[in-house]
Amino acid sequence: MAEQPQAAAKPASAKPGNAKPQPEKAKKPAGARPDFATVAGILLAFGGILGGLLMEGGKIKDVSQITAAFIVLGGTFGAVMVSTPLGALKGAAVRFVHVFLDKTQPPDAAIEELIGYATKARKNGLVSLETEALEIEDPFLRKALTLAVDGTDLQELRNMMQLEIDMADGRAMAEASVFESAGGYSPTIGIIGAVMGLIQVMKNLANIEEVGHGIAVAFVATVYGVGLANIFLLPGANKIKARIERDTELKELKLEGVVAIVEGLNPKLIRSKLEAYRHEEKKAPKAKAKEKEKASPAAASKTASRPAPAPAKS
Repeated sequence: MAEQPQAAAKPASAKPGNAKPQPEKAKKPAGARPDFATVAGILLAFGGILGGLLMEGGKIKDVSQITAAFIVLGGTFGAVMVSTPLGALKGAAVRFVHVFLDKTQPPDAAIEELIGYATKARKNGLVSLETEALEIEDPFLRKALTLAVDGTDLQELRNMMQLEIDMADGRAMAEASVFESAGGYSPTIGIIGAVMGLIQVMKNLANIEEVGHGIAVAFVATVYGVGLANIFLLPGANKIKARIERDTELKELKLEGVVAIVEGLNPKLIRSKLEAYRHEEKKAPKAKAKEKEKASPAAASKTASRPAPAPAKS
């Protein structure tokens, strides 16, 4: 009889442990995923421009000018360095990777992670999450859950974490604006390169052939400046801003999840609340109606068993 409590105690200790693997599942999708849309978009843009050039009888060497590229790239990034604080410049250099890689954690993984914590907290109390909170890799969630376990007032916790969200969003937007600034400088630097090329052309006005060739080469700098701005810099800035908005939404999701855990809500209710942050296309009303008809054969049989309307008497 003394062994029975021990045997009964094993499942009780194993159940809280079942919530631990769920945060590990959420860590796997958090890795960087390549953004094929960015790569495909750049290739399509260059392919369309160069393809149009070849269709008009031009050659790729007509627009391959190292001097023009040196003027546009050097002038653009030099102007950005003058107008941008060093801290924002370093942050923008690191954030450049986000144009090609998506490092944002999917909302579904974050929801499952929070549901795991909520289930354990509901069974064993909020204090049972103290060890797991310190092992969380995400600094934002680790701080929020640690404050919750330490008994921080709910309103104070929300204010502190919301302030952190706003400050991080402001820094990230300042880093994204670096690419917008570069996109504004690039076309102007291209015009400067074109004017410098025309100055050299003016020295050889006696030779008409060299004048025509020199004008063509001079305008390559303008092509480089406008192309760099509108194919890469400005679209890249928009892509980074989209990543920032998703990251901000994810932090808000985690904050709402932690607040719900502190309030002691049912995990099912927490899941329903957090699913508002999921990025899924809503089905049309007609599609939903069709699914309901398929799911309820009784309703279909009723409609089939309805008597046909009697023919009108003449």
